[in-house]
Order: sequence, then structure tokens, then C-alpha cells
Amino acid sequence: MKKLFSFLILGVSSIALSTSVYADPPMQPFYAAVIKMSPEGKLGQVIKQEKIATSLKGAQAWRIAYISSDIAGRKTISTGLVIAPLGPAPAGGRPVMTWAHGTTGSAQNCGPSQVIDPAVPLNEYFLVGGNSWTDYGIPAVEEFLKEGYVLVATDYQGLGGGGRHQYSVAATNAMDTINAARAVTSMKETGANKKTIVYGWSQGGGAVIALAGMPEYIQQTGTVSDNPDIVGFVALAPQDISILAPAGKLDQATADKYFQDSQKMFLDSVFNFTHATMFYWGTQAAFPNLKLSDIFTDEGVKVANEIYSNKCMHTASDTFNFNYGSSYASLLKQKPTNTVAWAQAMLKGGVPVVKPMAPVQIYFGSKDTAVPPMMHKLYQEQACKLGGNVGRMQLPGEQSHFTTPGSSKPFYLSWVKDRIVGKSLANACP
Repeated sequence: MKKLFSFLILGVSSIALSTSVYADPPMQPFYAAVIKMSPEGKLGQVIKQEKIATSLKGAQAWRIAYISSDIAGRKTISTGLVIAPLGPAPAGGRPVMTWAHGTTGSAQNCGPSQVIDPAVPLNEYFLVGGNSWTDYGIPAVEEFLKEGYVLVATDYQGLGGGGRHQYSVAATNAMDTINAARAVTSMKETGANKKTIVYGWSQGGGAVIALAGMPEYIQQTGTVSDNPDIVGFVALAPQDISILAPAGKLDQATADKYFQDSQKMFLDSVFNFTHATMFYWGTQAAFPNLKLSDIFTDEGVKVANEIYSNKCMHTASDTFNFNYGSSYASLLKQKPTNTVAWAQAMLKGGVPVVKPMAPVQIYFGSKDTAVPPMMHKLYQEQACKLGGNVGRMQLPGEQSHFTTPGSSKPFYLSWVKDRIVGKSLANACP
């Protein structure tokens, strides 16, 4: 009887999925208006802003929408949050902290700036004390405000500004992060100067180390604020699937193996399955020559489009779990096709293998099962061989992916302050 009841529940759920109407989620007025706008203007140009209340003492905050671009060279609109100290800026202006957030999802209502009172310290869904269905806020915001810094936190394209979010396409996420810094520098109300620290976690950590290898994009002219002075990059448990790619030219055999290996790494649980398949969905948005049907079954294509267009990370994972239980992998083809093109796209959208343009500091926990530490270990090895200065610190105790932001704060606060004041830094490579 219990098995029959379970079968009926799953059957009804499957019917509900197959007959539901595709629709974007409802949006707050600010974002609904932005979605109707065209991405026209200079990179970093603020095209809409509204002042919002904040519970932070001595601070003022805004929601903004600004011009960015993606890995394909297309102009996009990103939204985000700006927080600045009250009062006139000191002579020379205020340094900028540009924050790249971790996974929140892929639907238009998954941008962290959209929650009530978003200008707060990082509030995590998984931790005791988390009070929302998603992560939001900015790590160490109070400490950085006391130091006189301006903070800006991109939502990334597709999480409030229209278009499909290119989830974990690190290069695109990196562009949104630096263009957010350009945007805040152009806002006279903030008193921001061009001295910049880039920091991020998980998905955003991948954006940070990707940006460290994108000097041409950073140094281009004709933006709303050219020549940002980036003095350091802080990456908390950075994700980089491209680092696992084989060296040399990709042929069919190596592409198949690369794809199979990356799938095995993330298909062990429905939570990791959601991350992996959302990455496929976002990669296809970045590279239109790819098709979701290369990887997903017909049912999988339909379900992925409906879920990822309408739900944020944790509700998406719950939806897969409720409707498919342990059979979630049945939504993927056993033998994916066009794997060479997919592998090439993953490499192109990932972290560039070049010398970082400023010092990089990575923090991670030994018990991180969401982003295998081997990823950033390999990144450090490659970047150091190219002459970069990349430090990598295992945090004390048994830290998980989700305790990494809090447990790393005492260490990166001093690292950031030293970079802002121009203190010399010994090479941290092994």
C-alpha cells in the first residue's frame, strides 16, 4: 500500500510538471522595469538606481542596474547592491570592495539584492541563524564600512536584469563583478575611487580567479570608468570545473572522458546534481551552438527549462528530489552527444590559465564536499608556474563549504587592509 501511495504521488507530480505552463517568476517593480530595458550604454553605466533603507549603522544603500557583457561579447544588464559610508569621502576617495556571491539559483528572482533589507552581513540559508530561502548579504560589510570602503555586490546577469543566467560560466560572472566596480566608481554619491579588491565565494570564487586572468577585459577603454586599480583577489572555496580539463587539443575520446569525469563528481546527490545541471543550463545560455538535448532526455530538457527559469537553488533541488527521488539522473542521457563542443565551451567560459594580474589569496575548508579542494589546488599550481602570486590557506578546524566565509573572515580582513594600504607581500606560492 505504501509503495502504491508513493507511486501515485510521483505520478501526479510528473503530470503536474508535464502540463505546467512555462513562465518567469513575478518580479518586484524595480526589476520588472529593468527587464524591459535595453542593454545600451558603456560597460558599468548605471541605467537605473533606487535608494533603499538599510539597518547598517552609518551607511546608505542603493539597488542598481548597470551595463555588463558576457563571454560571447553581447551587452547585458546586471543588477546589484551598493553600500557606502555616510558623509563626505576623504581626499582621494574610498576604496571599492566588489563581491561575487555564491550559488543562489538561475531564475530572475534569485538575485540577492531582491530580498527585504539586503544590505546586511552575509546570511546563509544552511547555517543556524539563516533566515531566508537563499543566501544574501555581503561578508564583513560592517568591518569594511568602518575602514571607509564602498561595497558593491552584483546579482550577475539573468538574476534580475533579464536574459538567461549563465550559472558558473566564470568568465561572464567575472565581467559582471568588475563592471559592478566600474558602476559604483561612477556614482558620485558613493565617493568611490578606483582602488579595488575583488572577493567572492563558491560560484563567485570562480568569478574572482577568472577575473584575475582577464587583464584585457579589465584594462579596456571606453567604459564608464576605465583603468580600475585592482590590488588583490580573495577567493573563498572557488569553483572551477575547467581546471580538470585535459591538456592539449580536445579530441572525441578526451572530451567524452572529461565530460564523464565531471559528471561523476557532481551526480552523487540531488543537491550536487542540481548544481551540475544548472551549470549545463547556464553554459547553453552562454553558447547558443550547444543544445540541452545533447545532454538531457526530452523530459529532462522540459523539466530543466521549467525549474531553472522559475526557481532558486534550494527549491530547485527540492523539486527534483520530490518528483524524482533517487532517479534524478534519469533526466540525463546515458551517452551525451556533441561533447567536444560542450567541453570547449566549458573551457572557454572557465578560468583562464594565465598569470594573475594581482595577488590572489584562496581560503578553503578540509571538509568541503561542494567544491573539491583539488580544483583550487590545481589552479594554484598552474598560476604559480606562470609567475603568479597565489596563496592558499586551509582554514583551522573541520570547515565545510558553508562555514568557509565566516571562518575565513579573520584572515582576509587583514590581508585586504594590507593590500589597500600598499603593504608589500611575499610570494605565497608553495
